Formats: sequence, C-alpha cells, structure tokens
Amino acid sequence: MVTKNELNVDVQQLVEVEEKSLHSRKYVGVFGKIVVLLAVVWTIFQLYMNTFGIMDAVKFRAWHLGFLLLFSFIFYPATKRSVGTRKLPTIADIVCIVLSIFVISYLLITYDVFVRDRAGENTTFDIYVGILALILLFEASRRVVGMGLTLIALFFLLYNFFGAYIPGLLGHYGFSIERVVNLMYWGGQGIFGTALGVSATYIFVFVLFGAFLKNSGFSDFINVLALTIAGRTAGGPAKVAVFASALMGTVSGSAVSNVVTTGTVTIPMMKKAGYSKKFAGAVEAVASTGGLIAPPVMGAAAFIMAEYMGVSYSIIILAGIIPAILYYLTLFMMVHFEAKKMGLSGISKENIPNAKKVLKEGGHLSIPLMLLLILLFTGFSPLYAAIISMLSVVPAAAIRKSTRMGLSAIIDSIVEGVKGTISVGIACAIVGIVIATITLTSVGLIIGNNVISFAGESVLMAALLTALISIVLGMGVPATAAYIIVATISVPILAQLGVVPIAAHMFAFYFAALSSITPPVALAAYAAAGIAGESPNKVGMESVRLGLMGFIVPFFFIFNPTLLLTGGTVGEYIFAGATAIIGGIALAAGLKGYLIRQTFLAERILLLAAGICLIDTNLIINAISLLAVGGVLMSHLLIKSKTVEIEEKTSIAE
Repeated sequence: MVTKNELNVDVQQLVEVEEKSLHSRKYVGVFGKIVVLLAVVWTIFQLYMNTFGIMDAVKFRAWHLGFLLLFSFIFYPATKRSVGTRKLPTIADIVCIVLSIFVISYLLITYDVFVRDRAGENTTFDIYVGILALILLFEASRRVVGMGLTLIALFFLLYNFFGAYIPGLLGHYGFSIERVVNLMYWGGQGIFGTALGVSATYIFVFVLFGAFLKNSGFSDFINVLALTIAGRTAGGPAKVAVFASALMGTVSGSAVSNVVTTGTVTIPMMKKAGYSKKFAGAVEAVASTGGLIAPPVMGAAAFIMAEYMGVSYSIIILAGIIPAILYYLTLFMMVHFEAKKMGLSGISKENIPNAKKVLKEGGHLSIPLMLLLILLFTGFSPLYAAIISMLSVVPAAAIRKSTRMGLSAIIDSIVEGVKGTISVGIACAIVGIVIATITLTSVGLIIGNNVISFAGESVLMAALLTALISIVLGMGVPATAAYIIVATISVPILAQLGVVPIAAHMFAFYFAALSSITPPVALAAYAAAGIAGESPNKVGMESVRLGLMGFIVPFFFIFNPTLLLTGGTVGEYIFAGATAIIGGIALAAGLKGYLIRQTFLAERILLLAAGICLIDTNLIINAISLLAVGGVLMSHLLIKSKTVEIEEKTSIAE
C-alpha cells in the first residue's frame, strides 16, 4: 500500500538526488553566496541580451561560453573525491577558472581588431590562446558531459591533423594547427557556431523556465494529477509513471533529469504493485525519454532543428504531435496489457487523491505552460514566449498561499536553471568541433556518398544505414549533441534521396533522442536502473522493447510526412493519425501477447504485422490491416463471451 508520504516527495529531495546523480557540488559560506550572485548576474545578462541587448553574435556566444566554463569548474570536480559540499573550489579548479576568464577576455578584447584590422589573420599568441581554450573546453566536457562525447570530439579534432596519414576515401591532405585553431576558436563555425548560439538563446531560457516551473510545485502537481487519472486502473502505478513523465517531459529537456524527478516516486510504486524491477525501470526510462520528443518543449535539439531548417518552432511542435502520441500510447497500452497478463489491480481508492481537489489546489500552476502554448501559436518567437511564460510563474504560483514562491525559491530556481544549462551548453560548444571538422574535411560528404552508393536508389536501405550510424554516434552522448552530429551526416543523405527536410531532420532527431535507451550506453536506462536496483543492461534491453514504436515511426514519416502534419490535407492528417493510433494499440498487443485475453502465436504475429502496416498511410494496406485487427478482436470477444456463458452456467448448476 502506498502511503501519502510516499506520494508527496519533497522537491528539494528530488533536486538533491539529481545533483548526486550528476556529481555536482554544493557550496556553503561566503563562496556559496558568491556562486549564487554569479548565477543571478548570468541570468540577468542572458535575459537582457535575449530581449533588449545588441551584441555581435560571436561576442555574445563568447560571454555565454565564459560563464559555462566558469560554472563547469565551480560545480563539477575533476575527480569524484571532491564531490559534495565544499567551502571553496580546489587549486586545480581555481587554475582552470582563472585561465577560462583569461582566454574569453582575450577573445572579447581582441576580436574587433582580429576581424577589422587583421582581416581574420591570427598572431602566434592568438593560436596559443586558442589551443589553451580548446584544452579547457575538453576538460570541462570531461567533467560535465562525460567521456563519450569528449572522446568523439577529440577523435574528430585529431582527424584534422592525422587524416593525411589515412589511406583511401577517408584520408585527406591534412591541415595546419593554425588553420584548425582559427576555425575552431576564432571563427564562427567551430565552438562559436550555431549550436552554441542556440544554447545562448533558446536553451538557456527554456531550461530556466523549466526550473521555475519545477520549484513552483508543478512537478508535484503533475505526479498527483497522473495518480488521479490512472492510479485506479489495472497496473495503475506504471500508468502513473507514463502520465507523469509525459507531462513532465513537456517542460524538461533532459531524459535523465526526467527519470530522477519522477522516477523516485513512480519506480518504487511500480515495484510495490508487483511489476519486476526490470520492467519498472524500463517504463520510467522510456516514458522519460519520450519527454525529448513531446511538444511543446521537445528538448534542446528541437530548437537547434528549427534554427538549422530556418522555420518557426511552432512547425516543429506540430510535426512532433502525432509521433509523440503514438510513442506514449503504445507504451501506455503495453503497460496495460502487462498488468492484465499479471492480474495486477490499481491503487486502492483511499490512496487516490480527489481529482477536483487536486485541480483546485494545483491547477493554477499550469497557467505558465498554457500561456507558452498560446504565445507560440499566436506568432510570438520561442524566446519571447518562454521569457514571458517564465516571468508569469511567480505570480501564477502566488494565486494560492501554499504554492507561493519566496525569494529563496526564486534564487533556487535560478541556480538550478544555471546548473541545468551547463551540461547542454558545454555539449553544444564541444560538438561545434565535430561540425567544423565534418565541414573542413568533407568527411560527412564522403560518408554520405558511400551510404548512397551502397543503398542505391533505396530510401529504406539508406534510412536503415543512417539509423545505425545515428545509434552508434549517439552512444553515451547527450541527445542534443547526438542530434547535431547525426543531422550533420544523415540529413544530407536522406535529402539527396528526396526525403523532405522536416522528415529528414525528425528522423535524425528521433534516433538521437532514443540513444538514451539504446544499449550498451543508455543514460536514461542507467539512471532508472539505479533507482530500481536492477542491472542497467537488463533495463536497457527492456526499454528498447517498450520503446519500439519510437524506432519504427521515423521510417514511416520519411516516406509519408503526413504523420508530421505536413504536405497533406486536414482529412489526410485525421486519417493518418487514427489508423496509426489503432496500429500502436495492435503493436502493443502483439508485443505483450495480450489483447482481451492472451493471444495465440498466429494472432500475435498478425497483430504485430498489422500494427506496423497501420502506421503507413496507404489506403489498401490500411484496409487489410484493419480487417486483420478486427478479426483478432472479434475472435477474442467471442471466446470471452463463451467463457463468461460457461462460467455463468457452472455457477447456476452449483
């Protein structure tokens, strides 16, 4: 039985769990106050520059990177031994902080001279400063993001120099250290490229918005609301996890953060309800990963996608609606069928909060999110929409005394927002090295031409190969960085074969996001496994099975972008959505081997095939598939009817 205390997990406890999982520090004393002051100063600077301020793009991004490096060396230790609460950073941290301030200050002071008077020509000292800046960025990436992305970026950086010694297609003439450093640090194509630009604008503001929402009590409201919606149904705790993570995913751009925020509540609930540790962890990992693809806030990569494509962010939101519904619907139904197979019931009525009371006490906390949607779809830019919505959090929370945010809660939100920005921002900065290398060496074009040559005219084969590339490159890499790397290589491949841009980018986006649950390195699955007390590999493999829809849908929308609400009529969108939803339910039934009763092998195969085919928008294929699903459903209903009739006769006879 779940107690009231287990349902109302303190927000601060969740934050501490998240901090522990990310190995970040907390400071006390005078330096702790200085850190808070710096976070407030950075926040004010970012908000000003994103509203009224005017500055050269590279300079603004340099300021952003300067703060990112500063806070990276403040919050993230060089080794695990110095994790925890401290009064001061270590000597090594202080050295890195001072050097970071130096390299960024030098660039800001000399950049105008570099561009105007020297026409982009570097001095020897410029090159030394650039090399030092790259070393500091790699160290920050190692501490904050981890070795996965750091090693990938290092490999690409070294490829600029040692590619001259590689025979065959992947070899090139080689480039001097001056040219590479000039491109990576002093130009606008490397570290200070589009990715860091998006981090300095959209990502910072939306992460800050999410932190304010969370500290207003919105995450607690979501958990309790999900409990009232699905708690009493079969397998209620797992459905609560799906609902809570889906709702939290609308404002959270991190799968791991989503896991530790909602998973500390939902995973123990699922285990107590009778689900295995493996299944409980996988449900939370898959549901949390879905937050990256769930509108309206689809993770940092979605903003970068809009920037790359040069389209309104509202276009990206619309494109993500049907695929996200399919993803979560399939997961929800798999949870339902698993519960039915195991004979699990829901949470008892006395442990379910009253829905009206929940909405009355916490419904006002959703006002900022509703405001964000209204502003986005009435023509406001994502930046202004997010800033206005963020500023509305405090007055919205003040509607009820129990949720009012005092000065300490506001400052906590700012610090948490700053911390949340660091990992994404550093990833965006270092992935600029990968993008610049791909451009400089033309390795992306070489890989693309070889994939197309191997695939011939087959879009399906090219898609399979690019999906494989995406999964490999996404291992252990944050979703944002994974999308940037994957999109740089795979989108041109698909575009050459006639795939529309939105479909090609969404294809790359989905597989980058799903790298969070794809073994052998699945960050969201690892986080869920830690909470569930299960093997990460077991949770990872179960996550792939539960998240199968996410791996299937992208192959359909590259052939027919109707699923992305583009290139069709309203009638076609409704038809595509309706048949795909039926397909998702059929696919879930086939995977779990249960519909109204346990399925026979032939029924299971039929449901799987029909479920996959129904995601397509071909009228004839859909009609045949609907007949197949209808046939299986009628068979189940007839057998169930006969079973009930026999049971009634037996009961009468007795």
